[in-house]
Amino acid sequence: MRSSTLAWLVAGILGGSTLAHAQEAPMNDATADDPYIWLEDVAGERSLDWVRAQNRTAERALEADPGFEALRSDLQTILDSDDKIPFVSKRGEYYYNFWQDKDHQRGLWRRTTLEEYRKPQPRWEVLLDLDALNAAEGENWVWHGANCLRPDYDRCLIALSRGGADANVTREFEISTRSWVEGGFFREEAKGALSWIDRDTVYVYTDFGPGSMTESGYPRIVKEWKRGTPLSEATVVYEGRPDDMYIGAGRDHTEGYERDFVSRTLAFYNDEMYLRKADGSLVKIDAPNSANKSVHKDWLVLELREPWEVGGRSYAAGSLIAADFDAFMGGERAFQVLFEPTETTSLAGSSWTRNHLILNVLDDVKNRIYVLTPGEGGWARAPLAGAPEIGTIAVSGIDDEASDEYFMTVTDFLHPTTLYHGTVGQQPEKVKETPAFFDAEGLTMSQHFATSKDGTRVPYFMVSKADLPLDGRNPTLLYGYGGFEISLTPSYSGAVGRGWLSEGGVYVVANIRGGGEYGPRWHQAALKANRNKAYEDFAAVAEDLIARRVTSPAHLGIQGGSNGGLLMGNMTVMYPQLFGAVVCQVPLLDMRRYHRLLAGASWMAEYGNPDTSDWEFLQRYSPYQNVRADVEYPPVLFTTSTRDDRVHPGHARKMFARMAEQGHDVTYFENIEGGHGGAADNRQRAYMQALAYTFLKQRLFPKD
Repeated sequence: MRSSTLAWLVAGILGGSTLAHAQEAPMNDATADDPYIWLEDVAGERSLDWVRAQNRTAERALEADPGFEALRSDLQTILDSDDKIPFVSKRGEYYYNFWQDKDHQRGLWRRTTLEEYRKPQPRWEVLLDLDALNAAEGENWVWHGANCLRPDYDRCLIALSRGGADANVTREFEISTRSWVEGGFFREEAKGALSWIDRDTVYVYTDFGPGSMTESGYPRIVKEWKRGTPLSEATVVYEGRPDDMYIGAGRDHTEGYERDFVSRTLAFYNDEMYLRKADGSLVKIDAPNSANKSVHKDWLVLELREPWEVGGRSYAAGSLIAADFDAFMGGERAFQVLFEPTETTSLAGSSWTRNHLILNVLDDVKNRIYVLTPGEGGWARAPLAGAPEIGTIAVSGIDDEASDEYFMTVTDFLHPTTLYHGTVGQQPEKVKETPAFFDAEGLTMSQHFATSKDGTRVPYFMVSKADLPLDGRNPTLLYGYGGFEISLTPSYSGAVGRGWLSEGGVYVVANIRGGGEYGPRWHQAALKANRNKAYEDFAAVAEDLIARRVTSPAHLGIQGGSNGGLLMGNMTVMYPQLFGAVVCQVPLLDMRRYHRLLAGASWMAEYGNPDTSDWEFLQRYSPYQNVRADVEYPPVLFTTSTRDDRVHPGHARKMFARMAEQGHDVTYFENIEGGHGGAADNRQRAYMQALAYTFLKQRLFPKD
């Protein structure tokens, strides 16, 4: 069971606080001097009237474009395509998939067998139809996942969100009857989850009432809840502090290795992991808080984010090390090094099969796959047979208890994603392939390196015509993120292909500091006071594109969302001379108040605390406070979602309002649904994508 902060995030647990007004806070200079503070009232009548008025203006400006409707239709066709790869996860003898298409906008939860899955058109057994459920219940449920109980997998805890928000409900479902369990486990709408202990017992971490949530808006208390008893009688397992980030618990159901764990997340990449013993007592796993911790059968595996000296040895940051779990808990500190980074390599991920650990390594942002096998003489290491030399590669074990089988996906910007099924030691077999959603003939991919202000070598990928004229007139879209140790690697996107490349645009992805392309050091280099390093890196890539005459400021656009939206805001106010258009999606922008809005308090380890001396550096990287009337900025499209309860929509609302008042060229669109992803179904996704590409084309494409 992996218990790191990042694992909770990937599992869909981390989000914002419940959708409501801004969190209560005393008035301070930030609110007193903010004429647009009223726009933080997410669902207030005045705010929503304002949103609808801005939406109408954006719709008139962009929907009227001659190519808009054809683009929107094509993008939705891509999203709704029946030929997309139906990715699956194995539970027992079945392979489960959640599917959306034109006839099932909210989606089908379904399953099939491996034999059927191999066929071009598998027969699927539908378990739950969300569109039918919404029609029956008069709701707008969005799928948030299912947790099914081993070993029978007949009872599942299904999470559903209203409109795509992070807050959700959990309901118990019986697969054999295709129905909700009458009187079964049910969790009211809130941040949190239920997880199985056994058929009649669950862990519950949720909003239990006043004082039960952290300042970040996540569960502060985890309890053990017995079937048939009221939630109020659930037994407290662990109670965190109000300034913690998230408290959760779960059971590892691996046969012969059943163990219970509690996770206390203090901040991103700062968590404690406890083994819960049979008597209910907790024993802390004595590993660094910054390490990603996982336990698999006999092994404790740690991915270090800082150097660690233990057992008379030193281990480098970015290393993956393993020890016998029971021996470790007994006091031994004997680790074996499974991976150690170099200047160009970092660990992208790992996945277990029954007898092996598959490592995914990035070498200058290109994947290399290795198989590690534990034995009496240590861990043997070999390349994964059949893994390609090029492309972005992801490998995951299918069933770490039963087999050494795995799924492998291979993708890049120009070649449709391909899914392989394999067994360690054998050549993998192609199972599925995404169709080509755009014509890539004549296009080429390349990797380049820019030099940042401090001399750091910053990689970036570029997709363009092979015979691209270097005349500075090519419309170019530069995408970035640069935060939370998230890596950007090449991947196939029908939307980018149809919406940008097919129109003659150049597409660029920047691997700036703050991300994870070179491991923890790359991320840590742009934390808090050093946030400017991410912005300097992004500017360096833009300047390199201009110096190489790929493009020029009038034809260079940028795009990013969430933390990437903060990047877009800062590039707009700090480097306006470099860009011709900006698409700023579900962004953070007011860094004076971000920690008081929804999930913002959980990101202070990344950005800093504006209520302390951190404001001395944060104020330099807070776009809302730095935008000026007397500066010429590139045109900006702000998009967000009313139902985003992770990054508060007030950020985008207020920034747009301030820039509009100052007379700048700004456009605003807010999807009333959609959550942090900005859209709740394919129709909405296609519309939001069409808005962005139309805006960019209007501003960046040469007029002659």
